[in-house]
Amino acid sequence: MRGPEGDVHILDSVDLTITEGDSVAIVGASGSGKTTLLGLLAGLDLPSRGEISLAGAALGSLDEEARAALRARQVGFVFQSFHLLPALTAEENIALPLELAGREDPARVREVLQAVGLAARARHYPRQLSGGEQQRVALARAFVARPRILFADEPTGSLDQATGHQISDLLFALNAGNRTTLVLVTHDLQLARRCAQVYRLEAGRLQRIPDAAA
Repeated sequence: MRGPEGDVHILDSVDLTITEGDSVAIVGASGSGKTTLLGLLAGLDLPSRGEISLAGAALGSLDEEARAALRARQVGFVFQSFHLLPALTAEENIALPLELAGREDPARVREVLQAVGLAARARHYPRQLSGGEQQRVALARAFVARPRILFADEPTGSLDQATGHQISDLLFALNAGNRTTLVLVTHDLQLARRCAQVYRLEAGRLQRIPDAAA
């Protein structure tokens, strides 16, 4: 990928094809390049060599504005640190992707709030919610616009084990219910094995772990 001082070699000859509706996990040690790969797949960064296509569009042929528009239409994100806006309520945070796309759909916002079990917390601000509840809001926000692809970067990494299991159950339930393609980055192999395909990223190279979902 391109850095401020030239090419930074983090990934080496990565070849990955993800079909629509599939679930794919990428595991690896800290610093192995998992988050970098996720950013490239989502068009947040561009590679110094090679090609990346997202939802049928060649990302290298698009400028930043066009890539952002593509993400707004097709992509949802879930991060370890939630990234909720503190001045907005739960329902306002969830509605934000729709508003950015020029849409208003209060019924859809209520639907996903109900799906994540937070209908009674709709008017609460992030500071009034537990970590698990904040991640539920983040999941609802990611799914509210019915994205074709969801990128999840360590979605349970900042949660305790019990809450992490609840969030991962919810993530896969929402994924199945919305028929969304899931690309999950995690260091947790147990979580990764819930995906249909699992890859390990090591020394910049991506290797398939066979029989991951078995």
